[in-house]
Amino acid sequence: MASESSINICEHELLSQSQKPSSVPDTHAFTQQMGTTAVTLFTFAQAVQKWLRYAPDRAGGTGRQRQRTMNYMVLWIIFPISLSLVSFIGTWTVYGLAFTNNHVCSLTDWGSDNYCKGNQSTGCCLVPTISSSGTSAPENSLFTATINAGSFLFLLFSIFHHAHVMERHTCHSMLSRFALVFGVVAALGAFTAGNCNPGYLALLHYLGAAISFMCICFYTVLLTALTGKCSLTGYEKILYPLRIASTVVQTIVTICYTVLFAQDEYFYVHLSAIFEWMLSINLELFELSFAVEFCFFSSFMLSNLLSKREEEKPLMMTMS
Repeated sequence: MASESSINICEHELLSQSQKPSSVPDTHAFTQQMGTTAVTLFTFAQAVQKWLRYAPDRAGGTGRQRQRTMNYMVLWIIFPISLSLVSFIGTWTVYGLAFTNNHVCSLTDWGSDNYCKGNQSTGCCLVPTISSSGTSAPENSLFTATINAGSFLFLLFSIFHHAHVMERHTCHSMLSRFALVFGVVAALGAFTAGNCNPGYLALLHYLGAAISFMCICFYTVLLTALTGKCSLTGYEKILYPLRIASTVVQTIVTICYTVLFAQDEYFYVHLSAIFEWMLSINLELFELSFAVEFCFFSSFMLSNLLSKREEEKPLMMTMS
């Protein structure tokens, strides 16, 4: 009897132990849980890394890496200043030489009877446009050098500004690319006009000048729009209205210049010359205003035009 009772007790203990939940963990479930946790931690680490790399500057709201801000070189301000000064000093020096040699009439003489008519080229003066100032020797060499230098600097200006926008505001990359196209075409048009003397290659000269003036109008409009959309310096509240005014002046004066240039009467042609000089000065002031942006420019930004962004590579691989 004692043995039977002990057997019954052992069976009861075994039955109760079998009904308890097993303390041995499920290996498959544990593995899935660890995998999910690892993926979550990896995603979180990527997010933290991205936040650290592209944490916004609380003061300006548009900063990038703090290490990159150390690369900002105030010396880049020399570039837009040089572009404006080269154009301003060069063109007015050419006009001074041409006026001294009696190759162009005075800008203040509205009723000159000595201006060249038709095929007349000797014993008279040309209408004092920028182009006619660089027609004759010796000022034509300086005119060509000035236009070539200005075209090259303007081309670099367009590329650098595009790189700046691509570094800070890729969401407006399409608008910046359109501006870059107009800037490049304007530089090529000016280069053509500068190297084709209007006295010998008038068609190519005026075609290049027309393309340059038209593209500059669109370029100023697009750059002003980018100023309103992109915060590159923190001074856009001041720069934006100034550039709007400059763009409006550039557009209106370009239209007036185009209409008056085709007239035959000297007064209107002379007025078109005044408008052309106004276009030149207004553009130089517009370019000079970008000295503020170039205070925040860095040579690192140019690498965006040569290589893909690191964070875009996985997305491109996924799409392919």
